Amino acid sequence: MAFQCIVMPKTKLALFDLDHTLLPIDSDYSWGNFTSTIGWTDPVEFARRNDQYFAHYQAGTLDVHDYVRFATEAVRQRGQSAALAARERFMREVIAPAIRPQALELVQGHRSAGDQIAIITATNEFVTRPIADAFGVKHLIAIELERDASGWITGEINGVPSFREGKVKRLEQWLLAREIARQEVEITFYSDSTNDLPLLENVDNPVATNPSEQLKAIALQRGWRILDLFKSDPP
Repeated sequence: MAFQCIVMPKTKLALFDLDHTLLPIDSDYSWGNFTSTIGWTDPVEFARRNDQYFAHYQAGTLDVHDYVRFATEAVRQRGQSAALAARERFMREVIAPAIRPQALELVQGHRSAGDQIAIITATNEFVTRPIADAFGVKHLIAIELERDASGWITGEINGVPSFREGKVKRLEQWLLAREIARQEVEITFYSDSTNDLPLLENVDNPVATNPSEQLKAIALQRGWRILDLFKSDPP
């Protein structure tokens, strides 16, 4: 008697980086500038340090723990109530105008196809949770912030930061928590940055999205798909 081997279809997972991928801006950098706008930080000194950290991020040399302490300092000093109110204003004034229809359509296309969807970002959860909600994305893999006994953030990172190689580890943890074996899932990952090369190299369908010149060159060399999501945006 011959037995037929039934191959079960793989679960499809669409992963999205956030800054300069789904958004044409960097939400972390923009939040920092916003705190200066509302008078929480010295605009000149904060801009100087923020620009330094951003340059290190682009160069792939960022000390993410040091940066998170810096990025959350104003929030920690102001307290939870004021911080949450400021974040709501930030969403209205900065993020909502930056959400493009083509980005929403890209996410919706995967949702309509029945794919699981997650945003995986090196920006912290405080900034990114409402942004993920605005895209209708439940699953967010972001830098998790350590909390004190009162439940407020300390400035330290909880667990593995979802940055560079850490994104690979955090995805492994996310799949394990859902009892999904890696070989059972087909993963598409959209990203703009060479910081995400470790994860781009570990998925089934890497998509260089609004890529930096460095990532574009790598994508062309390796035959990866290139997507210019905001090509129609005005300069």
